[in-house]
Amino acid sequence: MKKIPMRTCVVTREKLPKNELIRVVNTENGIVVDLTGKVNGHGVYLKKDETVILDAKKKKILDRALEVKVPDNIYDELIEKIK
Repeated sequence: MKKIPMRTCVVTREKLPKNELIRVVNTENGIVVDLTGKVNGHGVYLKKDETVILDAKKKKILDRALEVKVPDNIYDELIEKIK
């Protein structure tokens, strides 16, 4: 049986299986939504839940976790990807 990697959501602080989260990465080229989980750069995980993403936007959690201003279109892209 294969081990499922666990990751922590930066908003809820829940430990969840990696496939239940979506990764956002601060790369040299800016902020990107990483669906493969393999993009180079500093990444953080968010639960695949619209309320969690909106909460992260409201409280600027991604800005603090990635240490850079996250544009609004990234939050729109995240919501679109989880639907």
